[in-house]
Amino acid sequence: MQTQFIALSFFVSFGLTFAIIPFLLKYLKKKGIIGIDIHKPNKPEIPEMGGLAILAGLILASLLILFILGQYFQEILAFVCIILIAGFVGIYDDLKGLSPGKKAVILVFAIIPLLLFEVVTPRPLLPIIGRTRLTIIYWGALLLAITVPANAVNMLDVYNGSMPITCIIASASLLICAIILDSITGILFCLLLLGALVAFLIFNKYPAKVFSGNVGSFTVGAAIGGIAVIGRLEIAAIIALMPHIMNSFHILASVGGLKGRTQLNKRPVTILPDGKLAANPDKEAPLTLTRLILARGALEEIDIVKILAILSLFAAILAVISVVITPV
Repeated sequence: MQTQFIALSFFVSFGLTFAIIPFLLKYLKKKGIIGIDIHKPNKPEIPEMGGLAILAGLILASLLILFILGQYFQEILAFVCIILIAGFVGIYDDLKGLSPGKKAVILVFAIIPLLLFEVVTPRPLLPIIGRTRLTIIYWGALLLAITVPANAVNMLDVYNGSMPITCIIASASLLICAIILDSITGILFCLLLLGALVAFLIFNKYPAKVFSGNVGSFTVGAAIGGIAVIGRLEIAAIIALMPHIMNSFHILASVGGLKGRTQLNKRPVTILPDGKLAANPDKEAPLTLTRLILARGALEEIDIVKILAILSLFAAILAVISVVITPV
């Protein structure tokens, strides 16, 4: 019975998120919360904070599953609190604006629910080695457990469908890892996140009808960080998010630290007359994963997303292999 309810979590999360989005789109349009799709020649206006549906869908589905199961009280509440904190940071950033440094620091405090609800076990599973006891190192690394994936996912949320597609692949690999390791909480939270992401992808895929906004990307990244710690899938999560982490590393290294999009004078890609995207040849332009992909020639936006999906798939496979070859 427990297994059936956990499997149901995907459909609950999907259904709630899917049902919320149409109403949210009308509200965002009415309030003028609109973004410009800068990667299209006609620069269409798109509702901006669609990630609110992901946040609401995840929270409602998590609480409903908690009510149905009557188990995993601490783990579910910790997960809900983490995505609430990250979501509110994203909401404030979307509406008022926050400096990149402040966002990173505030998101560090999203680990507090992990500590309050005592769902942290400082014994990560390392490939080949197995379970380790890294008491001091683990607590130091825990400070980055939410802020790194949240910001990394945010930095790759640039093209239609890129965030949900790559994160669906990463979450699916973590689901497989959780099944292999018999991590019930890992399975539960992966299914919840997958349900919300699949529902959102329907509206965010090319050509996008809605953007996630920072509220969406921060929520999803924080959710993956929470899954990693609560489900004890730390190393697998790092490997699965490697394209996101590499992208953020290249950006930070090329622009000299944390900087907002408004602080960057040059964009990493340019739009050609035929609508294709090309790498910006300017040396001062940020070095992103997409800019590296486009170094060989211009591509359609949808083709860029396909390549990002392939890279995520490779990382996902490596994440699963890392668990398979590791003694439990």
